[in-house]
Amino acid sequence: MSVDVIRKAYQATEEGFLSLVTRQWPVNPQIAAVGSCCLVGVICGGTLYVANLGDSRAVLGRAVKATGEVLAIQLSAEHNACIESVRQELQSLHPDDSQIVVLKHNVWRVKGLIQISKSIGDVYLKKAEFNREPLYPKFRLREPFQKPILSADPSITVHQLQPHDQFVIFASDGLWEHLSNQEAVDIVQNHSRSGIARRLVKIALQEAAKKREMRYSDLKKIDRGVRRHFHDDITVIVVFLNSNLVSKASSVKGPNLSVRGGGVTLPPRTLAPCAMPV
Repeated sequence: MSVDVIRKAYQATEEGFLSLVTRQWPVNPQIAAVGSCCLVGVICGGTLYVANLGDSRAVLGRAVKATGEVLAIQLSAEHNACIESVRQELQSLHPDDSQIVVLKHNVWRVKGLIQISKSIGDVYLKKAEFNREPLYPKFRLREPFQKPILSADPSITVHQLQPHDQFVIFASDGLWEHLSNQEAVDIVQNHSRSGIARRLVKIALQEAAKKREMRYSDLKKIDRGVRRHFHDDITVIVVFLNSNLVSKASSVKGPNLSVRGGGVTLPPRTLAPCAMPV
């Protein structure tokens, strides 16, 4: 496991989806506008790797012995045009395009279309041949582009796990729109582990309902497609860390990589993307 292996895995995923878009374009051209954020966490040998595309977020809960509190530490970097450094990066990459980021309805968007600057998919903003009819007009740019506007190159951080690292919250931006890093960590710390991810989702939904001056029970009754107007998608995973297991894992020397699945066995230290879906 290494930063390079994770980067190659992202690249393989992106290339796999691109091949799917290429095959389906004649019969389903709107797939060119389909994309996803991608947040990955891998623990290997006492090291936590966190890789991210888009605006999902990984937050570590770390215990402070002196006070007994648990501090929130953000482990991932985000790629959302609302962040000034992201806008500056886009402007430096596209110095001849004054419309690379546009403030639209009080929200910064890349080309006035999308908030994130990195993703899996969204091929219509990566390859000009997919930004044309019969793609819906709302996705088509007036001017052809010469180089990709969005990227699939992840930001990767490497964190050596410590005995006082308690848990990691992995969540999409729908959670972080309504809870701060510390609020989410406090909720996990102060409640039972069982069903804690569901609890975080519910509290975020309650906050979304409050902001809309409506009851949580009424928000829940709204159809999913319509509910996107009330709150973004919310996906949460909480991983609890056992310092004893982590320290043991650091001292055990096992095979570098063991993969079983789909009738395929990979030799150690290889990463082979499938050319065809299995």
